[in-house]
Amino acid sequence: MDVRNCRTCGKLFNYLSGPPICPTCANALDKKFEMVKEYIYDHPRVGIKEVSEECEVSVAQITQWIREERLTFAEDSMIGLDCEGCGVTIRTGRFCKACKDRLAKGFESLYSQKNSDKKSADPKDSARMRYLDQK
Repeated sequence: MDVRNCRTCGKLFNYLSGPPICPTCANALDKKFEMVKEYIYDHPRVGIKEVSEECEVSVAQITQWIREERLTFAEDSMIGLDCEGCGVTIRTGRFCKACKDRLAKGFESLYSQKNSDKKSADPKDSARMRYLDQK
């Protein structure tokens, strides 16, 4: 059993997974998320600072929700983040489409290279017993 102090209120709780906050604070954070989502829906051209002030949520928390792709914005919105790969302005997530595609291709080529290495090894050689020559 993993018991921790809540990062928000300091209360002890049984930690299972995710952010180290107690269930009470997690429920309060979920309610704040719903409030932010509704506010953004009602005011589509609003900035992060205004959302933060109106909903009493930190800018860092709103940014985290955007990075987690829980919040998305229209193309004409004032809200934008920098892609962690190339720095271009994006509306949600961590990477732009070009960087996501580049990462996916890199993983695919790595995976296919690893599979081709396994196929190239002769299965007959790996099953034989080998002896060391003593000279």
